[in-house]
Amino acid sequence: MPYDERLVSPMRQDLTRIGFKELKNAAEVEEGINNKKGTTLVVVNSVCGCAAGMARPGVALSLNNLVLPDHLMTVFAGQDIEAVAKVRSMIPEIPPSSPSVLLFKDGKLLWALQRFEIEGHTASDVARKLTAAYEAYCSKEAVTT
Repeated sequence: MPYDERLVSPMRQDLTRIGFKELKNAAEVEEGINNKKGTTLVVVNSVCGCAAGMARPGVALSLNNLVLPDHLMTVFAGQDIEAVAKVRSMIPEIPPSSPSVLLFKDGKLLWALQRFEIEGHTASDVARKLTAAYEAYCSKEAVTT
């Protein structure tokens, strides 16, 4: 049963107001990830405390970096059931995790930050991990083989 949208709406806005596009079904995920050229950051958002205290603030802090992904997308676990299932089907090597942050290039997973790497850390820690990934995979000099 999906979470009540009244509860989730402010949590969605934490990301949409800083430029993330919501993907709410499988077709939108296909278009937003598989059909985009360049790098795409996907945040699997959640209602949990580590999403509120570490993941979303860390993601926001990371966007102050000079090197950034080309596209910013988000799906909401427990709400956008079809979209989350589609994202997870694209990354079978990564166990289901929310919150999590995924970095794709041309539809291929390059890097993942899972809940166990977010929970118990600070938003600044999360931002540092993300900016390191941006530097490694999103710059023109990045090697993404």
